[in-house]
Amino acid sequence: MSTQSTEDRILSVLEEDAQASYAEIADRANVSKPTVRKYIEKLEEEGVIVGYSAEIDPKKLSSKSIAMVGIDVASEEYVEATRELKNLDEVETLYSSSGDHMLMAEVRAADGDAVGDVISGKILDIEGVTAAHPSFLQERLK
Repeated sequence: MSTQSTEDRILSVLEEDAQASYAEIADRANVSKPTVRKYIEKLEEEGVIVGYSAEIDPKKLSSKSIAMVGIDVASEEYVEATRELKNLDEVETLYSSSGDHMLMAEVRAADGDAVGDVISGKILDIEGVTAAHPSFLQERLK
């Protein structure tokens, strides 16, 4: 077996279940527990694995609304605007994008009005941000 295929199998298990134990990963990836430990430590050190998280069904959250917000930024202000967006507590995740918008942010707030307040009172106030387009997540399908 190649090193890459071992990494791919381990990463695949982690993507399906970030809480899987080394024993479960070893069993599902068809490798030993020490091999799993070695690869995970290596992948964390190399920055391939940057964290572990729980996936949330937004419909089951009683106190939060989640929106994916497409953000457009003036190119000369991109670095500073991105830095400021990353510092907003309501921005759960931030991605660069090659789609309709330069950035995509997962914004969480108490309700739709609060998401709107974050967009109008924080995101759009950042120097260089030219537009923000929210899409509210309704139901997780997969």
